[in-house]
Order: sequence, then structure tokens, then C-alpha cells
Amino acid sequence: MNIDLDTLNILRAFLLTAFAGLSTGLGGLVVLRKKEFDSRALSISLGLSAGVMIYISFVEMLAESFGTMKAIYGEGPGGWGTILAFFAGIGIIAVIDHLVPEETNPHEMAALDHITAEEYLQNKEACSSEAKEGEKAERKEKQKLFRTGILSVLAISIHNFPEGIASFFAALQDPALGISIAIAIAIHNIPEGISVAVPIKQATGSNSKAIGLATLSGLAEPLGALLGYLFLRPYLSEALLAIIFALVAGIMVYISLDELLPAAQKLEEHHHHAMAGLIIGMAIMAVTLQLT
Repeated sequence: MNIDLDTLNILRAFLLTAFAGLSTGLGGLVVLRKKEFDSRALSISLGLSAGVMIYISFVEMLAESFGTMKAIYGEGPGGWGTILAFFAGIGIIAVIDHLVPEETNPHEMAALDHITAEEYLQNKEACSSEAKEGEKAERKEKQKLFRTGILSVLAISIHNFPEGIASFFAALQDPALGISIAIAIAIHNIPEGISVAVPIKQATGSNSKAIGLATLSGLAEPLGALLGYLFLRPYLSEALLAIIFALVAGIMVYISLDELLPAAQKLEEHHHHAMAGLIIGMAIMAVTLQLT
């Protein structure tokens, strides 16, 4: 590994992380749509993102980590160090998932639930008896939706913080790899933006508030990148970067298997579109890595 910490490389890594995080704002733009929600396209996109993350994690990042750790510490200790770091990454994101309430957890397909809630509120025949009682019930429902939106902002921010650290250090070490990871994370952040924007739009009627709060929820990623860099900069070494790569691989594999694939399959009656996206994502990364 060649450690390059010049200003241009750091700025590039930070901008890639900011792009990935703030893509939640793209999800927020769903409130401007008048057409029917295209669930098939999103299913393929989420599957593609999972394919990119899984392939990068096992073929590139773990392989890089194993190679560096074994070169520094030897076959046995170096290999075990990478394995422990990989499963530590899985453990970190799993603990975060456990601590965030399920009803506001973006890894529990909150975005899909809120889309259903939007359709529910727009269908007068499906409204509950409480909603039919008048303005008071309607106001109460809007307050409830607004609270859901704000809780989603907090939940997504908690999840995005370690993702920001992951994408930043990947881009810092390997710009080409960082671009691939940033794009994959950006795709999977779009539904998280939807999960914030839809209830906020329903509660306030404001497109600007819905899009603004959806974008705000993604700020945790560049913030995580900044704090991670400031804290770890004095200790950066080839060994630490190798450990970070293994941690990041664990985080991305967990996100792919726990969030992206289940969400993609839930969007479609059949899972074929999600699997097609998964294979396409892997193929894209295989060809990209082979050509670079």
C-alpha cells in the first residue's frame, strides 16, 4: 500500500463521501414526482448496489487487507487480524441496527413503509375511522407523520456515520475503488431519502422541507469522514489502513445482505429483478477491476 495524504487526495476522498451521503437528497426529490413509483427500476438499482459492494468487499478489499497484514505480521497473525477486523465491521453495524428502533430503522425498509403510508393517506376509502372525524384527527395524523420523518433523519444519520468513514478511507487509499464504493452507497442512500421526505411532505405539505431534511440526513457521512480522518490521521499506517479495509468490507457485506437485497426483493413480487441487478453489479466491478 502506498499512503498518499496530499491535500488533493484528501479533498477528492471527502468530496466522494459527500456525494454518497447527500444522495439522500435525490431520494427526497420523490415528492416532486407525479407519475407512479417505478418499483422495478429501484429493485434493480438496489440489487446492483449490493452486487458492487459484495464483489468489492471480497475480491478487492479483503484481498488487499490479507496481503498487507500477512506481509507485515506473517501468514498466521496477519490472516487472523484481517478476519477479526472483517467480523468486527459486521458486529459494529449490527449493533447499530439493534440500537435503532425498528420502526425508524432504514435497514427495516422504512422507505417502503412510508410509500405505503403515502398511498394510504391519499385513498379516502382506506382511511381509519379516526381520520374521518375531522380536522383534529387529520392534524394528529400529520403530527405523527412529522415525528416519524424526524426520527428517520436521526436513524439514517446514525447508520450513515460509519459508512462515511468507510467510503472516505477507501477513496483515500484507492481513488478508483473509492468512486465505485461512493456510487454504490449513493444508490442505496436514495431510498433512505425517500423514507424521510414522504412523511415530512405529508405532514407539512412543503416540498422544500421534505427535500431539505432528506438531504440533511445524509450529512452524517461527510461528518463521519471528517471526524474519522482527524482522529485517525496521527496513527495512519499500512497496517491500520489494512484493518480499516477489512472493517469496511464487513460493514458493506452486512448492509448488502441485511438491507439492500431484502429491500430490493420486497419491491417486487418476484426476486428476479433484484438478482439481475446483483449479477450486473458484480459483473461491472469484475470488468472494471480487470481493466484498471
